[in-house]
Amino acid sequence: MEKSIVLYLHYHPPLAWHALISFFCSRGSFRVEQLMADRYLRTIQLDDHTGWVAARQDAEHNQIVVEVSPSLAPYLSCLQRRLHTLFDLDAEPAIIEAHLNNDKTLRQLIANNSGLRVPRTLDAFELSLRAILGQQVTVKAATTLYSRFVTAFGKPVETPFPGLDRTAPVVDAIANAKLQTIIDLGLTQRRALTIQQLAQRIKEGTLDLEQENRIEILRQLLELPGIGPWTAQYIAMRALGDPNAIPESDLGLMRALQLKNPMEVRRRTEKWQPWRAYGAIYLWHHLT
Repeated sequence: MEKSIVLYLHYHPPLAWHALISFFCSRGSFRVEQLMADRYLRTIQLDDHTGWVAARQDAEHNQIVVEVSPSLAPYLSCLQRRLHTLFDLDAEPAIIEAHLNNDKTLRQLIANNSGLRVPRTLDAFELSLRAILGQQVTVKAATTLYSRFVTAFGKPVETPFPGLDRTAPVVDAIANAKLQTIIDLGLTQRRALTIQQLAQRIKEGTLDLEQENRIEILRQLLELPGIGPWTAQYIAMRALGDPNAIPESDLGLMRALQLKNPMEVRRRTEKWQPWRAYGAIYLWHHLT
């Protein structure tokens, strides 16, 4: 067997590594991503190539050490960029937390868990799918639904890790699926239609989640039936990399801030700008 390739990804300390990878795996499928002690295991698909990565923190040198399967060798540059995005390694916690420390609620949370990152994504469609599946249901229910999508629409992949054997759902497979096939995974017709239309628009090129114009992406997302402000802002946070995005109607945020409605959340978080997404992550982490 060929030896794995090793990448070294540097970051601005501190980095709350275990909190970051626990967030991923508590919302994912065991067949796509796993924790092994403090290592994060994940299957990867880039074009027609599949493989895996195993990442761990080297806190002494402020870097993430990533083993990469040889099958992904042609994509190392692309993969390195995507992993930087996934782990939010370009964030500068000293700057972000100095600003958020002005909020009395966040100040203690930051003191307890400095270095939290916004958990990003390798693929904007994958994150958008998860966001739609997470509408108005518990994290556990959303995870169950996502695991069914992995089984139905992911691709097989060989890894040295037991159970880690499938990629995330593939856009084309969902775009080409019959609506009833999606409904049969446990969705309402409306939600299944939202997912199918999202996949079809991405496949046909009328929706590009990778373009740089976040405002245009959000406009197009909100045109899709079944995508409202909560979903769009969640996608903006985790897929589009907007550090100021915040899903104001999130029940967890309202509970953590002891507020009653989205308008109160908007007013309460105005002073967090331009780092509202990071404030949301601190509150969500506090609730776990």
